[in-house]
Amino acid sequence: MINQHIQAAIAELQEFIDDRPDAREVRKALAVKLVYQGYKYEEIQTILDVSLGSITSWKKAYEEYGISGLGLNHQGRKSYLSDEQREEVLSWLQTKDIWELGELEYKLAFEYDVIYESKRSYYDLFDAAGISWKKTTALNPKADIEAVVAKKKEIETLLARHREEIEAGKLRVLLLDECHLMWGDLNGYVWGKTDQEIAVRVVNVRDKQTYYGAVDYLLGGLLLKPYNAGNSENTIDYLRYLLEQSPNQRLLLFWDGASYHRSHLVQNFLGEINQGLSQEQWKIHCVRFAPNCPSQNPIEDIWLQAKTWVRRFCALIPSFSHIKWMFEWFLRHTTFDFPTLQMYGAFSEIKY
Repeated sequence: MINQHIQAAIAELQEFIDDRPDAREVRKALAVKLVYQGYKYEEIQTILDVSLGSITSWKKAYEEYGISGLGLNHQGRKSYLSDEQREEVLSWLQTKDIWELGELEYKLAFEYDVIYESKRSYYDLFDAAGISWKKTTALNPKADIEAVVAKKKEIETLLARHREEIEAGKLRVLLLDECHLMWGDLNGYVWGKTDQEIAVRVVNVRDKQTYYGAVDYLLGGLLLKPYNAGNSENTIDYLRYLLEQSPNQRLLLFWDGASYHRSHLVQNFLGEINQGLSQEQWKIHCVRFAPNCPSQNPIEDIWLQAKTWVRRFCALIPSFSHIKWMFEWFLRHTTFDFPTLQMYGAFSEIKY
């Protein structure tokens, strides 16, 4: 029977898990909670995909410092791996044949609280493990680079002009996009062992879920809502949802030129919402990115990170409904702070 001390610890850890928005902290607490619940370290290693050394160090930190020992060190995130940690990572990279860059980034961030400023550091780890680039990303030939550069300057100027309103919480900046999640979805950056070809099995390709999402440019949180498809009716419903989630705020939205973003139904809705108001006072002001260049929208990185995280557990997930639950859980419990989120200028982190 579990004694009272362990019961109290489990309750404290569960409360911490329920209250924390950062998935890295949740993972640490969950590992320690499973230890107290009697799981073997090897079982926890399989469930959470973490090293035995990390489980030991997290448990030690909790026992020494209490619940605060599981929080992220916001005073200064580490920018390096110890020699022992580096060897652990290199051994981990030998466990399968195909990798995505996001998987390595999240391994280091979730397990070791290490985030490199330069992608070169991640590439060096791949190289040291005998893993090389096996797939390139094609540039859309229709993309007009000059138009992309001009649009970036336009957005930077627009945000700078409204900076005071943005930081005061009067104007909320959201970067919006749709994501289509499919069973066996394998889009992204792929790394594989240098001496092997890549073969990927795709199953249940007809299972699909569309999500509308908008990342808050100031605070990094994501407003997520599932739909059956991307179309004008769902776009209008999602815009109404954004208004409900932003009381007493005007919205400045950035999105792509999808046909249903430009439809008469959507334009009529925006006209009704903004009727009688000057442009500076519009409830919703929409700005389109330059065409044919998805990299202009930082939310693309968020979709990739969420898919990468879910993909790591696909072998253990029994159904598409479970995949959707994990995908949504990750997006709703993670605050995003990657560099591209500030590609149009940095703002203060002010909670309103």
